[in-house]
Amino acid sequence: MRIAMIGHKRIPSREGGVEIVVEELSVRMTQIGHQVTVFNRAGHHIAGKDVKNINLEDCYNHLYKGIRLIKIPTFQTKELNAIVYAILASIRAVFGKYDVIHYHAEGSCSMIWLPKLFGIKTIATIHGLDWQRAKWGGFATRFLLFGEKMAVRYASEIIVLSKNVQEYFRDTYQRETIYIPNGIQIPIQREVNLIKQKYGLQGNDYILFLARIVPEKGLHYLIEAYRQSGIQAKLVIAGGSSHTEGYMEQITKMIKDNENIIMTGFVQGIELEELFSNCLLYVLPSDVEGMPLSLLEALSYGKNCLVSDIPENLEVMGEYGSSFHKGDITDLRQKLVQLCNKKLTTNREFEIIDAIKERFNWDRITNDTLKVYSGK
Repeated sequence: MRIAMIGHKRIPSREGGVEIVVEELSVRMTQIGHQVTVFNRAGHHIAGKDVKNINLEDCYNHLYKGIRLIKIPTFQTKELNAIVYAILASIRAVFGKYDVIHYHAEGSCSMIWLPKLFGIKTIATIHGLDWQRAKWGGFATRFLLFGEKMAVRYASEIIVLSKNVQEYFRDTYQRETIYIPNGIQIPIQREVNLIKQKYGLQGNDYILFLARIVPEKGLHYLIEAYRQSGIQAKLVIAGGSSHTEGYMEQITKMIKDNENIIMTGFVQGIELEELFSNCLLYVLPSDVEGMPLSLLEALSYGKNCLVSDIPENLEVMGEYGSSFHKGDITDLRQKLVQLCNKKLTTNREFEIIDAIKERFNWDRITNDTLKVYSGK
């Protein structure tokens, strides 16, 4: 099949879960013989590096692991970025002779009607109910809801990543969807090296928060609970902002003068692997999620995890971690203290890894997605 992917920011990149999903699916589809074109959005990061240090043409308009990458220009303001990209990518894709155009995330689905008019099969993956996210204003929220409604009306099939979102579409629109979760690759465990040099971390001496610095991830709850807890372990905050400069300023003020809180900025590669491999506890205190890939990654390392009790987090974690009441700083503080005094046994770590490996296999997920494309 000739397949097009629209809706992410760009690959190769770890700017968000959508980018990881697009790359993992596209690589595997290409390896088994399909022709995949990915419409990258012009922007500021390629594989986590600053755009000033990279020749963009080397990263956008060429083959990457057999995938054809096409750069789509767009404005860099949060109000126009996704809209302009979705319009231009859809117009270009319509004339690309694709068998399937796969839209990712609600914003891009605002244009899913266009290829449908030309008789092209369209698939929408709803990575989460994006209009619920706190960073968006009134216009952006309405635009995302419009994209959701366009997916309901025009998508040949809709894929969702959680049972909770599947129920939402059934209850709200009486539209049936197909549940296909994200996957994970079981990683290589790394000893402390780079993170010791950069941040003075020794291993099992820090709590890890790894996500975008946006309000719905609940980092402000974690910082306040940590400050109240008196825990000796450090708090490592890994991630960059996403159109949320005001929130980043709030976080910076909250951690001011606290030497035990470390902000690393965006991380990837060996540094990321070391942070996951050696953390005492991974915490995801989010208010809103689609399917949290960073939580899935932490579990794939066999780590002790503490998450807010929203359905999307609990569905991924199952019995292999702990939860606290969403937004409840007192409950979060108490759970932090309990879990920082409790180290997992090696057997329990292996049990978690084996369970995650079985449930979230990328090869099986790719095959399930291809079945949706072919109507099987």
